[in-house]
Formats: sequence, C-alpha cells, structure tokens
Amino acid sequence: MSLFQLETYIKYSKFVALAAILISIIAWTVELTGIVYVCPYCRAQRTVIGILGLLLILPSASHWISKYIALVIGFFGAVVAANQHFMGWKSISAGKFNFHEHIAMDPFLLSGFAMTGIIGLIFLNLKKTKAQ
Repeated sequence: MSLFQLETYIKYSKFVALAAILISIIAWTVELTGIVYVCPYCRAQRTVIGILGLLLILPSASHWISKYIALVIGFFGAVVAANQHFMGWKSISAGKFNFHEHIAMDPFLLSGFAMTGIIGLIFLNLKKTKAQ
C-alpha cells in the first residue's frame, strides 16, 4: 500500500468515506458544544464533507446520479471553502493577516484543508465503480 498512489485511495474508499463522515460529525459536535464559534462557511463545508462521505459509502455510489449529486454538492462546498480561503489571502495582501490564537481553529488553514478534502472526495466519488 503506497500512500501516494491513487489506486490505494480508490481501493480503500470506504475507509476514506468513514473518515469524512467522522470528521463531519466531530466538527459539528465541536460547534454544537460551544467549543468553537458559529461560522456559516464552516457549517457548509463540514456538511458537504459528511454528505460526500455518505454518497461514497452507499452501494449506489457507482451510479451516474450519485456521481452527479456528488459533483453538485461538492462544487458548492468547494466554492464556499475557496471563498473563505480567499478572504485569508486578501488579508495577507492587505497586510492585516494574523493566525487564530489557537492554530487548530484558524479559518484560513481549515478552509484550505476543507477545500482539498472536498475536491478529493468528489474525485473518489467520480472514480467509484461497481467492482470496488
């Protein structure tokens, strides 16, 4: 198993899907318990990550309708993440950027990770075939 081979992620897509669902649940739990602030961008991203994980784990994941739904929902999530991430780049350009005091809660970093994860989940959804 090579971490840098696409086939590895395709082969273990069920585990990737479970990880996405778990990340979504943990992120929602952290917000609902009041540990982090309410952020509409974050809410959209964590929901999309969870939905893409669910679509990837369903038996119907190889059907074209499931792939289309993943594209539509994933595109929305990626746009939201890109907009939030761009606001960070805008602050950098203006010379006003500061990381959050708790680096693990920094919206610039989290939106970048969310954008990367969402696009990866879309890709895995598109690569899903019946044999997997």
